[in-house]
Amino acid sequence: MIYDYCVIGGGIVGLATAMRLLEARPGSSLVLIEKEDALGRHQTGHNSGVIHAGIYYPPGSLKAELCRKGAAATKAFCQEQGIRFEVCGKLLVATSDLEVERMEALYERSKQNTIEVQRVSEGELREREPNISSRGALFVPSTGIVSYAEICQAMGRRIIALGGDIRLSTRVTAIRESIDAVDIASAGENWRARKLVACAGLQSDRLAILAGLSIEHRIVPFRGEYFRLPADKNDIVRHLIYPIPDPALPFLGVHLTRMIDGSVTVGPNAVIGFAREGYPRLSVNVADMADYALFPGFWKTVLANRKSAMTELRNSLWKAGYLAECRKYCPSLTLKDLLPHEAGIRAQAVRKDGALIHDFLFAETNRMLHVCNAPSPAATSAIPIAEMIKSRLET
Repeated sequence: MIYDYCVIGGGIVGLATAMRLLEARPGSSLVLIEKEDALGRHQTGHNSGVIHAGIYYPPGSLKAELCRKGAAATKAFCQEQGIRFEVCGKLLVATSDLEVERMEALYERSKQNTIEVQRVSEGELREREPNISSRGALFVPSTGIVSYAEICQAMGRRIIALGGDIRLSTRVTAIRESIDAVDIASAGENWRARKLVACAGLQSDRLAILAGLSIEHRIVPFRGEYFRLPADKNDIVRHLIYPIPDPALPFLGVHLTRMIDGSVTVGPNAVIGFAREGYPRLSVNVADMADYALFPGFWKTVLANRKSAMTELRNSLWKAGYLAECRKYCPSLTLKDLLPHEAGIRAQAVRKDGALIHDFLFAETNRMLHVCNAPSPAATSAIPIAEMIKSRLET
């Protein structure tokens, strides 16, 4: 049998893509291959569960457009599938004069991105969030929270209902493109497909290389470490609390996040991971470390970001340093409030020159499309990303 489509990767981008392809061409055949024994086991299942509004992204950029469309599409999908979500809003809080200046610039950007944002004075913030200390804030009312793992399960059910085939616990070992098809192999089974889409996240560079593509980047795993607050602190905030981002830093910084299960997490930081898929604290994978240690772009990005890297590493090793980041805007927190919580790992694409790739990156041939980088907010944006992939396959 030759399938019309093969999708590799059972995270939310792969699932959304498979679902959209089957919806667009009723009756077409599709197989989705996932190496884990369940869907959404990696980046999708280890994120903060936020439905982002897109306030941070450059006006007119692809990330801004996809995030705005994705937020609406995600909420609509949840309503259609009966998945619980909550639109609790997000406060971006400024704690210094410099952050107040950055906050104003962010407010102007939000207007260009046509995102509803409200200025909140120090006094108003105290009324809304009595446990938060700040010089003022921006309120983004459309930001929400959800379980992306639940969304993945619903997408999986939808794919099967549309006639798709999902193969779990199946690791792809070979990919070969010919004139009329792509051959995909695992340890125990082979498939042929007219078109292949690889949405492999943390393994995306390896899948591209396995398929014979020449790529100039590598995936470097950045480990995001979280803490969970005790249950008696679940009401410490009513909204999501984010810092004003520093444009000189590659990541957003530590924030307080309400989760859809009622808990509150603090984090993440961003430190180099010693394993692409090792979530416990002391996880080490020598092959993963060798991959980035032998890549010259890794050392260049470490050198370029050495100051922030050392700060993040210190706070990873020294819990009091991590707490100090939280107490900038939530001074009532104590060390005993920082309870263990599972880490997340971000697949960060890095170029040979050491530049971090912050936008979407695709590698394409006549019959293959590899999603080499799908940065945050990929979970929020998964449905319009899938539409974009479908359009690319049709050209």
